[in-house]
Amino acid sequence: MDHVAGWQRNMWILWACVLLCSASYTMCVPFLPLFLYELGVTGTAVHLWAGLVLSASFLVGVVMGPFWGILSDRYGKRKMIIRAGLSLVAVYLLFTIVRSPWELLGVRLLHGFVAGFIPASMALVASTAPKEKLGEALGYMQAAAMSGGILGPLLGGVLSSAFGMRESFAAAAAIVLLSALSVILFVREAPPAAAGEAAAPAEEEGETGGASTLGEWLRTPVLLGLLGLLFLYQLAVNTIQPVLSLHLAELQGQLKDAALTSGIVLALAGAAGILASPWWGRRGAAWGGRRILPLCLAGAGVLLALQSIVPSVGIFSAVQFAYGLFIAGIVPTVNTMIMRHTNAAARGRSFGLTSSANQLGGLLGPLAGGALGVWLGSSWVFAVTGAVLFAAGAAMAGLQAWRSRTALQPSPSGTVRGKGVDHFP
Repeated sequence: MDHVAGWQRNMWILWACVLLCSASYTMCVPFLPLFLYELGVTGTAVHLWAGLVLSASFLVGVVMGPFWGILSDRYGKRKMIIRAGLSLVAVYLLFTIVRSPWELLGVRLLHGFVAGFIPASMALVASTAPKEKLGEALGYMQAAAMSGGILGPLLGGVLSSAFGMRESFAAAAAIVLLSALSVILFVREAPPAAAGEAAAPAEEEGETGGASTLGEWLRTPVLLGLLGLLFLYQLAVNTIQPVLSLHLAELQGQLKDAALTSGIVLALAGAAGILASPWWGRRGAAWGGRRILPLCLAGAGVLLALQSIVPSVGIFSAVQFAYGLFIAGIVPTVNTMIMRHTNAAARGRSFGLTSSANQLGGLLGPLAGGALGVWLGSSWVFAVTGAVLFAAGAAMAGLQAWRSRTALQPSPSGTVRGKGVDHFP
């Protein structure tokens, strides 16, 4: 199989599989708090159980992400995609037979244990895509995940209303099974050793072997910084979710239809991300991640903070769409830069670590949003979160400017300091 045609074929098949897997997740998990009523939970206990059930998977996923990444580098990323897909089928089928909140909590813990379909898919694409196409390819994969995130709640809501929640879980299992079978039948991957030889690791500026072990990761400040940005991204996105519907209800002056309005607003941000993610990926090759990340962080921060003071739902929706255009550039750019600073043979464990950072942000974000909402009010959640994103972008820009100046200063030996791979990209 021709190498170029091969990586493109893999990418588009996995694009569809990631979209379906993401949709299967969002058609089930957002409705689990409502499912608790079917399991006999009532009153204020629903809020406690909802928090436990939603956070359980994230807690396990933080620990398991690097483990599955290591196995994917050792035994092949395709095998890990298939393993995760078939395991998720079993988990969704277990959702259909649980009879108590404790059983639901146990299945959610198992959910976090077997996860890894999307990170392994992105790792396979990153391992086979040419250097100049890496950012664009990861941008397309990010767009697929966001597309599924939009389609999932709509499909889950329709199925739950028409047939019941247990039937929607069974439908999710069927969707993931279709994805796993597609990978089994159509996706091809060279053996791990050969893949490492074929896809030479690349740096944005200068070729190096890159980090390949956890110890090397921990000794590479640039990689730790990029993981921190992924965590910050997930923290920001998930911080505003608990208060979004409440804030929109305040803007429209009534609680009626606030859930529908929230769904439309979130869909607008998601649609913006679908449009912008591949574009940011292509810009990364031309501009470099050092320019894109400060722009995306600062732009998203300003627009998010602006949402705290807009006077109407219509203006809020427009600002939210613009916010989606900027926030969409962070993940593909960070993932591309991480791939260019790690050894090609360690792409799986790299995406395992990024998955852990995302899971941790997803765990802490709703807790932070809820606490800020109670303490300061819903409007201030947008303002504070936006200020944090803007500060991160400004700090990156300032750090780059400082290092550009110091790189040109003569060292004590009289030579001009050069730029090394440890500089934040």
